[in-house]
Amino acid sequence: MSEQKLFNVAVVGATGAVGEQIIGLLEKRNFPVNELKLLSSARSAGKKMTFKGRELTVEEATPDSFKGVEIALFSAGGEVSKALAPHAVEHGAVCIDNTNAFRMDPETPLVVPEVNIEKVSEHKGIIANPNCSTIQMVAALKPLYDRYGISRIILSTYQAVSGAGSKAIDELLRQTREALEGNDVKPDILPVGSLPVKHQIAFNAIPQIDKFQDNGYTLEEMKMVRETKKIMGDESIDVTATCVRIPVVYGHSESVYVELKNDYELEDVRKLLSDAPGIVVVDDMDAQQYPLATAAAGKPDVFVGRIRRDLGSPRGLNLWIVSDNLLKGAAWNAVQIAEYIAIEQN
Repeated sequence: MSEQKLFNVAVVGATGAVGEQIIGLLEKRNFPVNELKLLSSARSAGKKMTFKGRELTVEEATPDSFKGVEIALFSAGGEVSKALAPHAVEHGAVCIDNTNAFRMDPETPLVVPEVNIEKVSEHKGIIANPNCSTIQMVAALKPLYDRYGISRIILSTYQAVSGAGSKAIDELLRQTREALEGNDVKPDILPVGSLPVKHQIAFNAIPQIDKFQDNGYTLEEMKMVRETKKIMGDESIDVTATCVRIPVVYGHSESVYVELKNDYELEDVRKLLSDAPGIVVVDDMDAQQYPLATAAAGKPDVFVGRIRRDLGSPRGLNLWIVSDNLLKGAAWNAVQIAEYIAIEQN
């Protein structure tokens, strides 16, 4: 039997919240790493991080950082990906990008392994990770799409502050202390947008994630619309979204109404979801059991509950979908893709 192929891997954005999760998963999953290169901004260069008991030094990410790299996992912001991913590809690396930089590029596969892993083979050097809120929704809806077809999706998200980065987490914790102590609450970070206006997130809900577009929707909402159609491979699905930031640290929650094309039985839906890869059904109303962000935090699965027939549409179905936005919504989805690439080459 031939020896397992080992890969030279780079993590771009290694010191960020998602980058740290990626490094942890590479170790936990015993990914076949030969050499691991940790890359970040000049500001973070020189920081020490540990991988499998070895201390590694974070280097500044430059176009020449990718010599000899075979798999590069990017999570350092769209501008960094646009600037550096093409250089990584030139050096022979396959890039798995967590940002919005290449998601809607027709040449770039947009992949959720439970939904369309076969698209990986179509890559031309770059594979895009979808938006965190899109990933958990399409993972849950794919079994229903395959069995019944989907004509329409109406969704509202309740998204954790960690989706806006570590500074947003710090802001939530600081504002919470300020509010509880009766002091003035000073907002500095949220919402992330084109205007200097900021709002309190502690004990509040902000109905804006990312910048507003000309059609009145935010970029986050339009990501969910466009990415869902691309991942499902079906432009005919009507999708509308309202994305809200809430004072939760980890775990995005979603209220999803889906209109199926064919009749269904609730028990069949529950079984479909229970049997689907990466999906955990938590749906026991008698015991008040349903998905919670606090329960999903730190877990790689997508949790689905509150499964119920719509009161108005005979083919309408309501779901509550929860997942850790830094794991399945980012790091775990990327590592799953990397594992698939590694298996294909072994």
